[in-house]
Amino acid sequence: MTADDGHTRDQTGADDEAGVLPPSDTETGGADAPEAGVPQLLRDRDAVLEQALPDVPFDGWTDDLVRRAGQAAGFDAAATRRLFPRGRIDLIVHFCDYADRRMAAELERIDLPSLPIRSRITTAVLVRLEQNLPHREAIRTALGLLALPQNAALGLKTLYRTVDAMWWAAGDTATDFSFYTKRATLAAVYSSTLAVWLDDKSEGFADTRAFLDRRIADVMRIQKVRGRVEKMLPDPRRFLPGGSRFAGRNSLRMRGR
Repeated sequence: MTADDGHTRDQTGADDEAGVLPPSDTETGGADAPEAGVPQLLRDRDAVLEQALPDVPFDGWTDDLVRRAGQAAGFDAAATRRLFPRGRIDLIVHFCDYADRRMAAELERIDLPSLPIRSRITTAVLVRLEQNLPHREAIRTALGLLALPQNAALGLKTLYRTVDAMWWAAGDTATDFSFYTKRATLAAVYSSTLAVWLDDKSEGFADTRAFLDRRIADVMRIQKVRGRVEKMLPDPRRFLPGGSRFAGRNSLRMRGR
């Protein structure tokens, strides 16, 4: 999928030998069966992941878990290593991709772009959390591993992919620097909300919902204030030597005069 602004989502076929982030395939996957319509490589990884997830709360994300889950999914040790060259870290990264695909499919069914912008973001975050409710402990331990210095870059990449998937589902058409600022802002909102959700014991996750509403309200206020300030600021060219004359000469040069 490629946006009109030239920003391209990474949906290449397979990992390289170093075990980089697996490709996303959100267009045809089902929310409850993300293997539908995706490449065989992802289907094989999904099969191993689905065998592993029930045991993560008890055993943690371990290389031995990867081996046992691969065996349960019908793969020998060599085949499992090819699917997850870095063992547990690659399995965690694939879990993030798996969740992204399920989320994107559900958001597509909701028709997110038809909602007001605030509702789009709220809905996207809540859908992600609700889908992952059975895996809260798996997410908690995964975040701990991704926070280690040697895994921090991977953690940031998986977070970026998640918020990027949310914005694409929301119909984002940004063509300027806001493409990046939107994702950075949503990453802060989502990651802080996720931290609250992991420890939320309130009925219906009311505390998480209230926290998310406050964070989004804060962001909306900041955006409004920034817009007003930008309108009030004078043109910075007024403070340059030569001011408008300099700008005028440049304008004429651009026209070939």
